Amino acid sequence: MLVSKRMTKDPVTVTPEDLLIQARLKMQKGGFRRLPVMSDGQLVGIITDRDIREHVGLLDRTEVKAAMSKTPITVMPATTVEAAAQILLKQKIGGLPVLEKNHLAGIITTSDIVQAFLDVMGASEETSTRIDFVLADEGGGLAEASRIISQQGGEVLGVGTYRGNWGETPVCYLRLRSGDADAIAKLLKERGFDVLGVHAVGG
Repeated sequence: MLVSKRMTKDPVTVTPEDLLIQARLKMQKGGFRRLPVMSDGQLVGIITDRDIREHVGLLDRTEVKAAMSKTPITVMPATTVEAAAQILLKQKIGGLPVLEKNHLAGIITTSDIVQAFLDVMGASEETSTRIDFVLADEGGGLAEASRIISQQGGEVLGVGTYRGNWGETPVCYLRLRSGDADAIAKLLKERGFDVLGVHAVGG
């Protein structure tokens, strides 16, 4: 999945000469926590709500350029969401301006990436349920598990694997939109699957 599919396009911006009070009002109106800073069509910085809080009491007479972070880290529309997530985590920041040929094309934030992760896992639907299991030793593959779920009236939203630690046996999961998850889990156990748990969204 690429950043271009998850970024906010044409984000709200400020200039270096704008006052911090103006930046704060834009953030409050749009529900943002950061704004790209543009000058003559070029990205010159980024201002966050944390930067603004450090100048409380002086917002109506302090310009953005006095508080912004200069030369912000950026990504391109063709950057993968995974790579953007790694940058955010490593740099301990909450958003990345997206540049295409030196033009500000958008901004991608931690919230955008979390939403992408939930969508990929099929966890965006509040009524969905996830069944975690270890594949059976003989013949108990994902295809067999999916077939059992279908027979029980379940609909699979997402499929995947994960490891607790590298080297451990991978755990498989199936995200269900419908069907009796507990009954399906019981049947999977009967067919030789090592079912680790049934998890509802928010549960």
